[in-house]
Amino acid sequence: MKITIIGIGYVGLVTGTCFAETGNNVICVDNNSKKLKKLCNNEITIYEPGLEILFQRNIQQKRLQFTDDLASAVNTSEFIFLCLPTPQGEDGSADLKYILGVTEEIGKILQQSKDTSQKIIINKSTVPVGTSKKVFDTIKKYGVKKFDVVSNPEFLREGFAVEDFMKPDRIVIGAKSKYAAERMKALYEPFVRQGNPIIEMDNASAEVTKYAANSYLAMRITYMNELANFCEKVGADVDLIRKGMGADTRIGKRFLFPGIGYGGSCFPKDVNALIKSSQDARSEMQLLAVVDKVNKQQKEVLVKKVLNYYHHNIKGKHFAVWGLAFKPNTDDMREAPSIVIINKLLEAGAVVTAYDPAAMETSKFYLDSKISFSKNEYDALKNADALLVLTEWNEFRNPDFSRMAMLMKEPVIFDGRNIFDREKMKGSKFTYFGIGRKPVFSTEISSSVNN
Repeated sequence: MKITIIGIGYVGLVTGTCFAETGNNVICVDNNSKKLKKLCNNEITIYEPGLEILFQRNIQQKRLQFTDDLASAVNTSEFIFLCLPTPQGEDGSADLKYILGVTEEIGKILQQSKDTSQKIIINKSTVPVGTSKKVFDTIKKYGVKKFDVVSNPEFLREGFAVEDFMKPDRIVIGAKSKYAAERMKALYEPFVRQGNPIIEMDNASAEVTKYAANSYLAMRITYMNELANFCEKVGADVDLIRKGMGADTRIGKRFLFPGIGYGGSCFPKDVNALIKSSQDARSEMQLLAVVDKVNKQQKEVLVKKVLNYYHHNIKGKHFAVWGLAFKPNTDDMREAPSIVIINKLLEAGAVVTAYDPAAMETSKFYLDSKISFSKNEYDALKNADALLVLTEWNEFRNPDFSRMAMLMKEPVIFDGRNIFDREKMKGSKFTYFGIGRKPVFSTEISSSVNN
């Protein structure tokens, strides 16, 4: 099958590469000349485990191509995927200028085209309800007749995107046309051979499904964060409570890990977009407004622990930071809690040295030259007054604590992701603070800190 992907960002590159892997001919279109130059030189432009081997293989097989020639790509493809950004506007709504701008161009191209085949335009971007109709109406005004518009939201987890695409939990297809739905099912058939469902629905329902799923997961995370804060006040252990909750099959074990707030390109934006859409529909989702508020507050919880420990004076203190990306296995820094936490420490006069396996280069855009970086996690600890763990990379989970204590001025850890076992920390030289846990004070350091 012949496929065009418009927008070669995170979703676009993963989508195009994975479709090529199943034998389709894929043309990826973008107007970013720097990005295109890299891609045409066989240089991958995002960090995503498992993607590069598929990327290189399909370029070699000439199933995956990159261009800025939108007209040629549209005219030669049956499926046209819109994988364009929908940034959050000042009022929380999703900005559709990129999608509708490209849709105008597609309408003009098809108006002049000699190709009389049926085109299927697919919204892969996360868009508010009613976007498919706007896309349809935009193309229709150019007199184009043989086309369908489909809503096909993505459910890709950064760090697991290739696995999620190749072996999806479900495929959601929102379409008015039976022809379009059947062609989409044929396109996705290789990915659901194990029996995972292809769910057909109308366009509006498909558009809401993505927002509903992400907002619900954000709500679970936020609930656990609030519960963790409560546990600290009453002397309970959120990890034990999480296990007790997760054993209930109605609840399940996933997304019950407390921390320093969610970030990334999806949850914050999607929660706010659904809030705005519900307000516009005069059916405000008040629960989500609280979720967004609490998540913003949670990003400062670890800073408060640091300030309490140092009696609200951290001027000149040197803090090591492990992890900058909003989650492991990605270099994505969008809405990362680390940005808020580090800036708060710097505002209070602290010095920060950070290490992240993938996101240090990306973080320079967000943190400028405010902090220094180290070559590995241990170098970051040299002469540090304390360590802050902000991303749960696997390589941080089982460090050499003796080596850490020798490198640091003080053996103090503020664990924003609860990656270390509290019981094991009791036997170490470290003073340890987690989320939703009682602190552990080193036997070598007397402290009357009230956290």
